[in-house]
Amino acid sequence: MKITSKKVKDELIRRLERPEWQFQYDREKETLRIEDKETKKGITVSLPGIVAKWEQKQEKAVEEIVYYVEEALLAMHREGTQAERILPVIRSTSFPMEQEEGNPFVTTEHTAETRIYYALDSEKTYRLIDQRLLQNLGLDEQQVREMALFHLRSLPRKVKSDEVAGNVFYFFNQNDGYDASRVLDDSLLIDMKGQIEGDMVVAVPHQDVLIVADLRNEIGYDIIAQMTMKFFFEGRVPITALSFMYENKELEPIFILGKKRRQKDNEQE
Repeated sequence: MKITSKKVKDELIRRLERPEWQFQYDREKETLRIEDKETKKGITVSLPGIVAKWEQKQEKAVEEIVYYVEEALLAMHREGTQAERILPVIRSTSFPMEQEEGNPFVTTEHTAETRIYYALDSEKTYRLIDQRLLQNLGLDEQQVREMALFHLRSLPRKVKSDEVAGNVFYFFNQNDGYDASRVLDDSLLIDMKGQIEGDMVVAVPHQDVLIVADLRNEIGYDIIAQMTMKFFFEGRVPITALSFMYENKELEPIFILGKKRRQKDNEQE
């Protein structure tokens, strides 16, 4: 059966029909917007993209977009947030760049050790956004980046602190899947910098923790190095065992040698 944009539009409306949702079809752009009547928030779907996928996946092409639209709209209504609750996710640079061959993830370069990915979040789980999902959502990469940072700034900033050998360590550990992502919140890092008396060092050893250290003596560097390594190996989704010096609103990876190792190297010299 030959599929057209109009047929896709009609099928989406049929499957997504709900009293609380409304549809806006743009014939010229060949897009269909589905939005919540109450909040006026929704998503716009590019119909030609679904038509192109029909040849490969047949009805699954429509089933996939129906699933993502329903998840996004229901999440919007529950949380009262704009768009699909897209959030940034920090990963190691060794993490795959593609979902599968020819379908790369949406990414942004971050540091020599880390890279930014983006997730479509729902109440139960999230899915990293690849080019196919991006097309299904009717968004471009810049929109995804802007939406992700907007939602990131709305996350809770609950923090715990601990003092060891005259150094202070702050732990962001909300266990919401985006603890390490908080390192991308410039306003958070700037606020923390204002509290720091010594050197500010940041670590994202795994997905579920962000460590900000106020290092006031040399021992502090050994502590953060050991702490980051320990967290890295224990983490469910490890990112990097290296720490970052935070200066002039920039993160610079640093490699910290242990005290005994430094002494040994000095003896050899």
